[in-house]
Amino acid sequence: MISEDVDIKKFDVAAIRKQFPVLERKVKGKNLVYFDNAATAQKPQVVIDALVNYYQQYNANIHRGIHSLAEEATAAFEATRDTVKEFINARYREEIIFTRGVTEGINLVASTWGRQNIKEGDEIIISGMEHHSNIVPWQMLCLEKKAKLKVIPVDDNGELMMDEFSTLITPKTKIVSIVHASNSLGTINPVKEIIDIAHQHNIVVLVDGAQSSVHLNIDVQDMDCDFFVISSHKVYGPTGVGVLYGKKELLEEMPPYMGGGEMIKEVTFDKTTYNELPYKFEAGTPNIADTVAFKAALDFVNEVGKDNIRAHEEMLTKYAMDKLSKLDGVRLIGTAKYKTSVVSFIVDGWSAYDIGLLLDGFGIAVRTGHHCCQPLMNRFGIPGTIRASFAMYNTKEEVDELVSSLEKILKRKR
Repeated sequence: MISEDVDIKKFDVAAIRKQFPVLERKVKGKNLVYFDNAATAQKPQVVIDALVNYYQQYNANIHRGIHSLAEEATAAFEATRDTVKEFINARYREEIIFTRGVTEGINLVASTWGRQNIKEGDEIIISGMEHHSNIVPWQMLCLEKKAKLKVIPVDDNGELMMDEFSTLITPKTKIVSIVHASNSLGTINPVKEIIDIAHQHNIVVLVDGAQSSVHLNIDVQDMDCDFFVISSHKVYGPTGVGVLYGKKELLEEMPPYMGGGEMIKEVTFDKTTYNELPYKFEAGTPNIADTVAFKAALDFVNEVGKDNIRAHEEMLTKYAMDKLSKLDGVRLIGTAKYKTSVVSFIVDGWSAYDIGLLLDGFGIAVRTGHHCCQPLMNRFGIPGTIRASFAMYNTKEEVDELVSSLEKILKRKR
């Protein structure tokens, strides 16, 4: 729960900021301006407290112990599963598989469903704005199975060319794996339309929700995706925890991802039978503490309200794009109609790295480079961008700091 002495019902940004201890620190003698939220969001005190409380009060392994600490740890761990189920509106709690993050979730599907269902000559479709985590696992699978990877192209605004999507589909297409919201451009893709088209051809769809799950209301039943992946640290939770949602009937048909403890029902030297869902895919001791704390993060987001957060972030994004577009030599990369709170840009005559380094001197944290999207950067003919990404605790005043700092940097060269 959020501290009782703070009222955030009217989305009081100052009150929200008090919940995040790191925002009180200074960097290079300046107040921290944290605009690297698309890489990882900062953690509210309730998440930090939940993590510490686990280690101080009921640190124990889960599921197999009968003593009190083990039972408390198990209950807290499974409570997170129930919270995730509600957060994305899954039908069954068994459809929630804990992973280390989105990368592992995609690799799990590629390694299990993929190896079971992809054959020589089959086709996999992704998009031109995918993170490497949603490219490389499918490339590896295609190499192993002698399958073909196809790519939905991206236009100059950073939007998918949907007319091209339908032309890529053939009877050999088996899966579409698509990012919901681009980490480098902020573009929100029409995943429901993509899923509807794919399902008309009996094609399975995986949606990468790494960026969307923190900004958008997620309803996997309404979306009708077959798989959906989340990373905790993007949603104000700890690192090292993720979620793979999969439709129950698909998960039941898939072989295990890893062998070991917890994923077994019975083991002999002759044969092993596997556990029921979701434990079939959760081999070994999981990241218990961080999974428990993930619930506190989701509760925090729910209490603030996704709609409130979204409205605030949209305001900041529009404000920042307007301000930055008026700066001499600054060019925005990614101007899609529907965006999350990501603003990518380049500065004429400057490398993204140098701009990022100089902004750090003003206490401003941005991300620079290709953002694990090298093919997308190649599409725009650039090595990378400067990316400012906003969260619930950012302010217009901080955007003003970014703009004024850039103005000072640009004057240096003149």
